Amino acid sequence: MSTTSPVLDRTPGPGPSTTPPTPALTPTPRALLRRGRTWIGLAAVLLVGAAAVLAIQGGIRSSGEVLGPEDPGQLGSGALVEVLRDHGVAVHPTRSLDATLDAVDAAGGDATVLLYDEFGTLDRSRLLDLVDSVEAGARLVVVEPGFRALEVLAPGVRLAGAASGAISEAGCDVRAATQAGELSDGQRLMTIDEEAAAAGWQGCFRDGDFGHAVAVGPGPAGDAGSASDAVSLVGATTAFTNDRIDERGNAALAIGLLGATSDVVWYLPGPSDADAATAPTLGELTPGWVSPVLTLALVVAIVAGLWRGRRLGPLVVERLPVTVPAGETRQGRARLYARSAQRAHALDQLRMAAVWRLATTLRLPRATDVAVIADAAAGITRRDPAQVRRLLVEEVPADDAALVRLAAELAELERDVTEALRPDDDAPRHPPRTPDDQPGRQP
Repeated sequence: MSTTSPVLDRTPGPGPSTTPPTPALTPTPRALLRRGRTWIGLAAVLLVGAAAVLAIQGGIRSSGEVLGPEDPGQLGSGALVEVLRDHGVAVHPTRSLDATLDAVDAAGGDATVLLYDEFGTLDRSRLLDLVDSVEAGARLVVVEPGFRALEVLAPGVRLAGAASGAISEAGCDVRAATQAGELSDGQRLMTIDEEAAAAGWQGCFRDGDFGHAVAVGPGPAGDAGSASDAVSLVGATTAFTNDRIDERGNAALAIGLLGATSDVVWYLPGPSDADAATAPTLGELTPGWVSPVLTLALVVAIVAGLWRGRRLGPLVVERLPVTVPAGETRQGRARLYARSAQRAHALDQLRMAAVWRLATTLRLPRATDVAVIADAAAGITRRDPAQVRRLLVEEVPADDAALVRLAAELAELERDVTEALRPDDDAPRHPPRTPDDQPGRQP
């Protein structure tokens, strides 16, 4: 059966064609764009989303690291650090507790440690190590202390929400607070109970009856070896960041707290300070009902799958009789080749069919090499063997016109081989029959 497509084979047939030939056109750039508009749209959406994410991340990064000592961004503290250094204060940035304690020892114990534990990295034991440095004579300034830091460093001092606005009065005798006089808005407040007050803790910048923005004390209750202002708790970062330090008395408070000693150890805890052994597990972080519900949902999903799932095997049990006419398959493939401009693949199909028919006509085995078939066809049709091999194997169509030409040449070669092997029409093909021949007798 020939697989030559009516789209590509334009050789005249014995009768009129019932299906008009469809021209094979190479897709234009506009057609290719129209065909791939869905993927182009998705790619455009992804590019726009990626650009938006990069822009957002760039905007976030432009704000800088919170209280970064060398960061000039809005949330950094580069301005404060430069002012301290201009006044002869040495600032030592550290990222681990060990480096912080070493820096305090190198300063001879007379240093101020600024602690800003944004993510609550330090556990109780590490906070107690900082308390030991306070007992050795160092000062500790804690910015935005968390619940754990208050519990260890200042028992009796608790968080009390945010201030209603700017605070215009210090309300205490702490030198740094009296020099500042007032603070900008955005402060976080703390309360001091009676036991903490009796231990020496006092609050500054009171906001009505809600609490104080700054608390100063000797450290943990019972540590009599520390000074009365050894530990300073500042509820918010506004007095230290580049974008708010120039508001009201923020700069005076920050410089007064950190400039009391000649050395400042700027401690921002890093990943090395986290204790993996004491980190909570996923089960500890989730409510108690989550695990049973997840287990029950998994069991229900498995039971539902076994109940409603299909049995393993073919989707169609019976073999349904389906007949596909060869002409429909041939036309469908030809149109697919034409739409996708697969000229080389279409020509390969035509060549394979032509080589198979030539081998059958020349009485050659199917396993015969195509070069032998080409030489045999060239010999019987008296053609140049190189041209026949070019036609059957070598030439590649550059456009649709070349494909149609090669298809016509293949058909012509097949006709020439068939005509060359056909016997002479003038000679009788069988001996004449005689009256004595019986019906059905073979000569």
